[in-house]
Amino acid sequence: MSPLSKQPAAMPSKMSSKMSIKVDAYIGKSAEFAQPILWHLRELVHKAVPEVEETIKWSRPFFMYRGIILGNLSAFTAHCSFGLWGEQIAAQLQADGIDSADGMGTFGKIRTLKDLPGDKQLLKYIKQAAALLDDGTRTKSIDRKPQRVAKTELAVPAELTSALKKNKAAEKVFADFPPSCRKEYIDWITEAKRDETKMKRVEQAVTWMAEGKRRHWKYENC
Repeated sequence: MSPLSKQPAAMPSKMSSKMSIKVDAYIGKSAEFAQPILWHLRELVHKAVPEVEETIKWSRPFFMYRGIILGNLSAFTAHCSFGLWGEQIAAQLQADGIDSADGMGTFGKIRTLKDLPGDKQLLKYIKQAAALLDDGTRTKSIDRKPQRVAKTELAVPAELTSALKKNKAAEKVFADFPPSCRKEYIDWITEAKRDETKMKRVEQAVTWMAEGKRRHWKYENC
C-alpha cells in the first residue's frame, strides 16, 4: 500500500501538482497519530497559499514560496511540529498568546489537532507569513536574527550521559552534534513512559551515534 492510501480520510481533497511525493512518503512513514495532523496542516498551507511548493530539507518537509522558506512540518515519536518562518509572524503569534516554548515549531508540541488554533485562524497566520514575502519584508529563508531568544539546551538524561561515557565514539558524535540534533535524541529518550523503554532507547541512541547517525537518519535520503 502506498503512503497516499494510508490515510484517505485525512488527505487533501484535491491534490496539487506542487505536492511532492517525497512529502507523501515522509507522512506515510510517520507515526499513525501524526499522519492526520500532517495531512491536515499540509492541506491548509496549500489552501492558504496555492503557489507554495514542497521540498525536503534537513530530513523533513518544507514549504517554499517565492524561493524562500515559508514553513515546515516535523513528526516525532510522540508529537508533531509546524513552523511558520519569520520574526514578524513569531511576534504576532506570541502577542496572540500562542506558546511555542515546549517544542521546536511555532505552535509547540502537537499531539492532536485540538492542540492547534482553529482552521480559520491557522489560514490567517499562513497567509500573513506569505504576505511578508509578497511585500518584501522577508527576503531570505534565514533571518539575520533568531526567530526567538535561544533557549537553554535541554539537560541530558543521566542514563544517556552514563552510557555515552562508556562509548567514546558516540560521546564525541553527540558532543559535535548541533543543539537541534542533541535535542531530538534527548526528547526521544525523555518521552519514554517506562524505564525499560527509556533504557532501550538509550542503548539504541548510543549505537546510532557511534555510527555517526542522527536520530532521524532513516529519513535523510528521502
